Amino acid sequence: MINLIKNVISRFWRSSLRGGTTRQSILSRKIASADEKSALAMTGRVLRYFAILFIAYISAVNNLSAQIQNTDNRYKKPLLDVLNEIQTRFKVQIKYSEPQVKDKWVNYAGWRFRADVDETLTNVLTPLDMKVNKEKPGVYKLKEYEYYRWEVQDGWAYLDQLATKYHDRASWEKRKAEIKPELYKALLLSPLPAKPNSKPIVTAKRIFDGYSVENIALEILPGVWINGSLYKPLNFKGKIPVVLSPDGHWEKQRYRPDCQIRCAMIARMGAMAFSYDLFAWGESMLQFKYEDHRRSLAQTVQALGGIRILDYFSSLKETDINRIGISGGSGAGSHSILMTAMDDRIKLSAPVVAMSSYFYGGCPCESGMPIHQCGGGTDNVELAAMAAPRPQLLVSDGSDWTAHTPEHDFPYLQKMYSYYGAKDKVENVHLPDEKHDFGINKRIALYDFLIKNFKLNAVAVKGKTGKYDESKVTIEKENALYVFGDKGEKLPKNAVMGFENLEKLFPLSTSK
Repeated sequence: MINLIKNVISRFWRSSLRGGTTRQSILSRKIASADEKSALAMTGRVLRYFAILFIAYISAVNNLSAQIQNTDNRYKKPLLDVLNEIQTRFKVQIKYSEPQVKDKWVNYAGWRFRADVDETLTNVLTPLDMKVNKEKPGVYKLKEYEYYRWEVQDGWAYLDQLATKYHDRASWEKRKAEIKPELYKALLLSPLPAKPNSKPIVTAKRIFDGYSVENIALEILPGVWINGSLYKPLNFKGKIPVVLSPDGHWEKQRYRPDCQIRCAMIARMGAMAFSYDLFAWGESMLQFKYEDHRRSLAQTVQALGGIRILDYFSSLKETDINRIGISGGSGAGSHSILMTAMDDRIKLSAPVVAMSSYFYGGCPCESGMPIHQCGGGTDNVELAAMAAPRPQLLVSDGSDWTAHTPEHDFPYLQKMYSYYGAKDKVENVHLPDEKHDFGINKRIALYDFLIKNFKLNAVAVKGKTGKYDESKVTIEKENALYVFGDKGEKLPKNAVMGFENLEKLFPLSTSK
């Protein structure tokens, strides 16, 4: 064995380093004459030496490759080098993280430079599905390209193009009939999954000033629940309306004070308000991770949840099925638009800080499934038009993608409603100095709209001055709104746990 090691190493060394230094020749002779232990030790040193040489060789090749710029390698440069060159040439700062630039290359890198830094960045980043946000003059931040966010004029132009497909009520009804069934198919809900034969899980009722609250979980798929809290007027006669109140992408979900206030006020004025979680949001996170909310199937589960909620409330003897509405903000506003387009049982809608012709929703729960490819292509404003002639309120503000609602999108909807002789049934409350939230002025717009269209009791929620009084609402602690206990200890044993098990319920899912 020792002779074999000596011979292999000596021959390898001589053949690899023929014509080498005297030091290398001496080391070769030492290996040949050494005992087994010494030979093994020297062998290790030799191998480490060759490893260093190999790494140096690869580095040199890479450096040479990076330096050589010609058509054979498409003038390719690492993205990191290109960004550094842009920063140096244009004297700007580009913020990025290491994972964003790792292993990314730019073909024909030098050819993409222009005299203008913004045009150069567009040329460099667009093929990589990346872009920059301009934080302030001379400072940019690298991010993934947002295909769901368009330039304002592009969104308006596309909506105008869609509008050429119809010119009166009959042609619009034909267009609606084309889009609607495709929405169900796009969401993998055609046909609808079988409804579980289980009863709702309802917690004890809490009594407050003019309203009550009880928490409800509805099983929408075997082992999958959608949870919420039902705010209900204490004293009512006959049938009463329902307002579905999904919660948007704000901190503390439906447990937030403004969410509780909104639903309690609706109850105090004489309607039921059902505040419910989005998928992998709120109490749904007992079964799924927060990251699962960023999966495309989230949009499907939320839509199915909305349908099951409508099934439940439509079956209650006290529900006035001619007065079922929906109102959510932000991502829940997109959900409200979609649900109204899909289900005629919704008679009133009020998407808040949501609808836009140039923003399709940045969350997969809004645009994860191909709903916007239906009918040969559509957008959220055209989907909102499918509500006509049912009453619809758009609440917009000046700091997000609804900033231009009054200029183009709202007039489009007025035209669509005019096909039914119902132009006054669509309204827009625009708050140009406000931000993306569901604040007091946005709630007031909703209260006014509900009182007007559902004939609710304004006196019950207004003070002596005639202004809305939200002070009589009790803000509950978060755990009071749980269905399954403080730590999820009441979650049923057959609960589906984990996204991979949820996907098994949708065998055609392409979300992987």
